[in-house]
Amino acid sequence: MKNSYLLRLHFIVFLWGFTAILGKLISAEANVLVFYRMSLAAVFLYLYLRIFRKQSIKVTKRLLLQLIAIGSVMAFHWLFFFQSIKVSNVSIALSCLSLSTLFAALIEPLIFRRRPDWFEVVIGVIIVICMSLIFNAELKYKEGIFYGILCALFGTIFSVYNGKMFGKTNSGNIIFYEIAGGWLVISIYFLITGQISAVSEISYTDLALIIVLASVFTAYPMFESVQLMKFISPFTLILTVNLEPVYGIILAFFIFGASEHMSPVFYGASLIMITAIIVNGIVKSRRRKEVPAEETKSL
Repeated sequence: MKNSYLLRLHFIVFLWGFTAILGKLISAEANVLVFYRMSLAAVFLYLYLRIFRKQSIKVTKRLLLQLIAIGSVMAFHWLFFFQSIKVSNVSIALSCLSLSTLFAALIEPLIFRRRPDWFEVVIGVIIVICMSLIFNAELKYKEGIFYGILCALFGTIFSVYNGKMFGKTNSGNIIFYEIAGGWLVISIYFLITGQISAVSEISYTDLALIIVLASVFTAYPMFESVQLMKFISPFTLILTVNLEPVYGIILAFFIFGASEHMSPVFYGASLIMITAIIVNGIVKSRRRKEVPAEETKSL
């Protein structure tokens, strides 16, 4: 039974890895892509919650505003992710996600008011060194690396604050209002800047691909990951999710060919970063097991 849960987990991580592939296949600008992805995903989630699960989506005004704010951070995370792909390629955008480990080591202590974990900082420094090597080896992609770094930063901020929301309402409501909130913020941006007409300038092919992106690669994996948390440990979930760049880079290599072929330095540095992240996850898992054991001894 456990193996079936692991297979389901790897499948949704594979889907997340394929998200970057779709981002490159869709010719629409990154902001238009994110606008449609969030709006359609919100619709799919609403229909699922209200019609199929017949679930109430009522939340307090305070929580609603919090979820909208976190959703706006999610929107920027996706915006910078797809923009990084547009100006460079899939491999660069995905490799930059590894910086989330460093950002988490710096941001989490500030938000949760705890002392920094120096092991996390060391792992983060290793990742920064690897990113520096990639930057020097792939200087032509410097703009993509810049957006990739912003993507990792906003993704970390989203993850930290999103973690504080669970328990305040059910997971479905959290995901729905965050995505709907992100769409609302992007819509306001389009209205203020007078770019709302850009939304209508999208091809039928792009629209079809975004529908697939919003349903199969966004709404479904999010719900599935929440369901799997009931049967799989957080450590296993986090460790497997870290394979997303691996799946994405391999897929991009075979699908897009020469445009995704990187230097040996890139692949070597990426391998070191992914290994460092996995080691970080293993160490954290062992620490969690040791804490209860110590508490038991003290009793």
